[in-house]
Amino acid sequence: MRRANKTTIGIFVVGAVVLFVAAILVFGSGGLFKQSDKYVVFFDGSVKGLSAGAPVIFRGVRIGSVKDIYLLYDPNTKDVLISVIIDVELSRVQGAPEKMGYPEYGTLIKRGLRARLEVQNFITGQLMLAFDFHPDKPAILHNLTNQYPELPALPISPDIFEIMDDLPIKEISVNLEKTTAGISKLVNSEGFYGIKNMIQEMAQAARSIRLFLEYLEQHPEALLKGKTNPKGE
Repeated sequence: MRRANKTTIGIFVVGAVVLFVAAILVFGSGGLFKQSDKYVVFFDGSVKGLSAGAPVIFRGVRIGSVKDIYLLYDPNTKDVLISVIIDVELSRVQGAPEKMGYPEYGTLIKRGLRARLEVQNFITGQLMLAFDFHPDKPAILHNLTNQYPELPALPISPDIFEIMDDLPIKEISVNLEKTTAGISKLVNSEGFYGIKNMIQEMAQAARSIRLFLEYLEQHPEALLKGKTNPKGE
C-alpha cells in the first residue's frame, strides 16, 4: 500500500512539474494570446538575404515573421519559384471593423494588399517582407499549393548588391582616409595635440558614418530615388 502511494505521489509530482514548465513557456512567450495565420508568398527571383525569422512588417510595424523558405516547381510556367511561408499575428491589428486575415483575406487582396521584399540591414544585406496596399498593382497568384492561403507579391526590386553599388562609398572612404591620416600622425606624434587631433578626426568620421546609416534606415527609398533638396526638386 505504501509503495502504491509513493508511486501515485511520484506521478502527481512529475505531472505538476510538467504543467508548471508548460505554463511558463506559454505565458512567458505570450503564445496563449496570439492569433496567427500562416500564408505563402511566391517570388520568381532571387531572395538572397531573406531567411527564416526575418520580420514581416506592415507600414513599418512588425506583424509577424518568416517561418520557412523553399523552392517549388511551377508546371504551368516550367519555372522554379521561391515559396516564403509567413506567420502573421492578427492581434497586431487592433480596432478593425472586420476580421483581418483568414478566411477574409481575399477582401484585403482586392483592396490592394501586396507583399514585397525590402532591405532590413544595409550593412549585412538582410531582407524582410513588407506589406502595404497597392491597388494599382495586379494581384498575381500562382495557386500552386493548398497547404497555405496565398498572398500576392510585387516584382522583386533591384538586387541588394546592385543597390549597394549605388551607396556613396567614396564619401565614406574619404572619412576613413582622414582617420588613417590621423593614426599616421599619431605614429609621428607631436605629443598631446597630435593625439587630440586624431581623436577628433576619428569621432568626426564615425559620426558621419552613423548619420549616413541612420538616414538609410529611415529613408531606404533614397537609394533608388536619390536624396531630394529642401525645395523637393
